[in-house]
Amino acid sequence: MGKQFDPSRLTSSPLRERLSKVEIEAAAEAAEAGVCIGTSDGRDKKPVSPILEEQAEKITQEIIAARKKGASVICAFGAHSIKNGLGRLLGNMLNKGWFTHLASNGAAVIHDWEFSFLGKSSEDVRKNVSLGRFGTWEETGLYINLALAAGAFEGLGYGAAVGSMILKNGIVIPEREELLDTARDFLKTKDRALPCPNAAGAAAALDFYELIEKLRIPSGFLSIAHPWSSYSALAAACGAGKPFTCHPMFGHDIIYTHRANRGAVVGRGAERDFLEYVSSVEGLEGGVYLSVGSAVMSPMVFEKALSMARNALGGEGTIRNCGIYVVDLQEAAWDWRAGEPPMDNPAYYLRFMKTFNRMGCRVNYIQADNRDFFTALYRRLEKSAA
Repeated sequence: MGKQFDPSRLTSSPLRERLSKVEIEAAAEAAEAGVCIGTSDGRDKKPVSPILEEQAEKITQEIIAARKKGASVICAFGAHSIKNGLGRLLGNMLNKGWFTHLASNGAAVIHDWEFSFLGKSSEDVRKNVSLGRFGTWEETGLYINLALAAGAFEGLGYGAAVGSMILKNGIVIPEREELLDTARDFLKTKDRALPCPNAAGAAAALDFYELIEKLRIPSGFLSIAHPWSSYSALAAACGAGKPFTCHPMFGHDIIYTHRANRGAVVGRGAERDFLEYVSSVEGLEGGVYLSVGSAVMSPMVFEKALSMARNALGGEGTIRNCGIYVVDLQEAAWDWRAGEPPMDNPAYYLRFMKTFNRMGCRVNYIQADNRDFFTALYRRLEKSAA
């Protein structure tokens, strides 16, 4: 076995010392130009290309039809949508019932939380890696990891755990004995013929206990103010009781640099979110799936979730009437409606489109900036709802 790195050797710095490149108020103002959210009155409409307007209208009609049927409308997106100030807009689209599920990666959760807490996010990666300071920010690592541990103990998924911290402006840290007693209670079972059905609950309680004990965090309410929470998609989803699931990959996000990070805790939250996502995918017959600016997370989790859902529903012939719309900045070099390109065509190696094209549903690729796409779609949906 190889030698493991000891995270306790790391030094974290206060988040406020970091030069953050994006301010949420300015980013949201630019992202929401022309739609009626927050202080925007919709008068200064951001121009959108006629082609994108036409595509947005088509998707709008499919979303309206899907919602009438009670089918899922899932919007999966990469972290740049949050970094570009679209969190409040996405939360609004979920709360208005246009979307039934939001899904993203760990970086999106971090940007959403940092905006809520500090009003700023996004660091200079090149400079901070050279200094050995990239991602080593105390509040981001400590609070998000603590929120995940608290959420696992409370039965929440990854996204809901962080959304709950934002909404509550803090985290409840239980008494040590309460956690130990809970673990003992979880492990008790009257039916000795069965394995312990609550071992996961006991493990979550013990993981939370170990974390707060090791970091010497006092019991009680840990107050964490979030002055910019109105911009948070996580908070909007949590407050409405609707899913914003997170699908992380271990080691990808800056919270893994912190001494508070625990793999088991991350896994519990991510597992719950993935299964909630699969449940939404199971409802996609007659529905719509949007994949915006996510070249890896969205296609990879979707293909497994769709196969699981079809397996549970009986296999062949299930979940076929579903519109998949993939939005990204790369130039459309192939008409995927015509099938898969040959291997000697560079478009064949556009992995995310190849994945979605193999799912057996209608697939369309739209070349657009995520801000332009969501702005155009929001306007069309708002107009249709009027």
